[in-house]
Amino acid sequence: MTDQPASAAGTAPGGGPPARPSGTVGPPARPSGTVRKLTVVLLGLTAVVTLMLCAFALPSVHGGPHEVPIGVSGPHAATEALARKLPSDEWKVTVYADKAALTADIEDGDVSGGLVLAADGPGIYTATAGAPMATNALTALGNGLAAEQHAKATVHELVPFTADDPRGSGFSAAALPMIFGGMFPAIILTRLFPGHAGLRVRLTGAVLFSLLAGFAVTALLQYGTGSLDGSYALTSLGMSLGMAALSLTFIGLEALVGFGGLGAGAALMMFLGNPLSGLQTGPHWLPDGWSTFGQVLPPGASGSLLRANGFFDGAHAAGPLAVLGAWVLLGVVLLLAADRRARGASRAGAQERATRVPAAV
Repeated sequence: MTDQPASAAGTAPGGGPPARPSGTVGPPARPSGTVRKLTVVLLGLTAVVTLMLCAFALPSVHGGPHEVPIGVSGPHAATEALARKLPSDEWKVTVYADKAALTADIEDGDVSGGLVLAADGPGIYTATAGAPMATNALTALGNGLAAEQHAKATVHELVPFTADDPRGSGFSAAALPMIFGGMFPAIILTRLFPGHAGLRVRLTGAVLFSLLAGFAVTALLQYGTGSLDGSYALTSLGMSLGMAALSLTFIGLEALVGFGGLGAGAALMMFLGNPLSGLQTGPHWLPDGWSTFGQVLPPGASGSLLRANGFFDGAHAAGPLAVLGAWVLLGVVLLLAADRRARGASRAGAQERATRVPAAV
């Protein structure tokens, strides 16, 4: 009987895989890397879509007057009774000695509107440009009081939107251009001038773009659509500051963390900053926690600054300016940290190369 040549270890004759003895059962097949990766991506995208729906839907569903600052004036007994009657979680009531003091504070943006009580029916004083939805609720409240007196309320608009854009459509549409005005330059400049060598170019480009875009967007809103009514230079600088706060933060995140940091920052501003900005409704229409969080993000602060400069001659602009200045500072700190880390890595690499040369010789 002739012996057959032995095959290579672990292979069947002919070079194929080793034959599995009949009747044996192998270990269960594990999911491939592609299946695992696809599963993670699908679950992640589902979570993102769900969170996005929550961010956009929940503030709207739970929207309503939340501690809206209003003033009342009139006979002492009537104003005190009304202040006690109104729900404190919806209205924050200040009693004024006379109508002149009330209307002055409305025009300065200290309160969102007010009621002047009189025997022939209440007078409703509004500032629609400052708080559109609160104005509607205040008007309904005044009409309800008038119905109880069997009288008719009179509405006095003190700070309206412009005559060319009475519904404030152009003003409300400014949220996305402000966000994209910070996002797009960060993405494009990072792609065109990557790495540590392009860090200063990205910083310079972001600042210059913010100035150009801020003046251009404001010109369109003020002179193109007639949606703003304020100092063009002041409003443009405020718009530029809002864009710089976003773009510098995005560029700093990318330089320090990588492109994932930029993506996370952009998602935060799009999915939370935009719906919580209160640009369309006014911040007091959102629940307290949502409103506060929205106003410390750049879109909310930019919207409040645009409202202050565009309709209230800069009144109450200090708060939004401080928030945006803090975000600009954060972006600069992130860039400095990334620059320092890159310089440290470069020095370490140079020292390592220097120590290898004598050893090789």
